[in-house]
Parts: sequence; structure tokens; C-alpha cells
Amino acid sequence: MKASLLLLLACMGILAVGARADTPEEPKALVQKVQEFAQKATAMAKDAYSRVRDSEVAQQARQWLADNTELAKQKLVWLKEQLAELWKKTPAV
Repeated sequence: MKASLLLLLACMGILAVGARADTPEEPKALVQKVQEFAQKATAMAKDAYSRVRDSEVAQQARQWLADNTELAKQKLVWLKEQLAELWKKTPAV
């Protein structure tokens, strides 16, 4: 994640230099372009962060499932036994 942010900051710097080169004598236009580039860079950073977070959540879910698979099997066996007992106690119609 740190590498992504560093890359983002480097891209912002390059974009700012590019904006400066496009408008050397117009400070308002330069400020506008830098703001636009900053907004784009912020959107890209949010998207990258969201992807990383989603990836981490998915990884945690997979780990939880892997850790609890045996417990789930035991609970299902217990539930099956309980249903079988209940079925035996139910009078036949």
C-alpha cells in the first residue's frame, strides 16, 4: 500500500510539472489543472485503497472459513443427530 501511495505522489508531481509546462504564464489555469489532476489522483488512490481493502476482507473471509470448516462440520453432524432424534420421537400418522 505504501508503494502505491508513493507511486501516486510521483504521478501527481509529474502531472503538476506537465500542467506547468502547458501553461507557463497563466497561474489560474495552472492552479485549475493541478486541482483537476489532484482530484483524478485522489480518485485513483481511493480506488486502489478500496481494491486493497476488498482483497484483505476476502482474504480474512477465506481464512475464517478455513479455520471454521471443521467446527461447521461438527455442528452439522450434531444437527443431523438432533433431527434424527426428533424424527424418531414424532408419532407416525
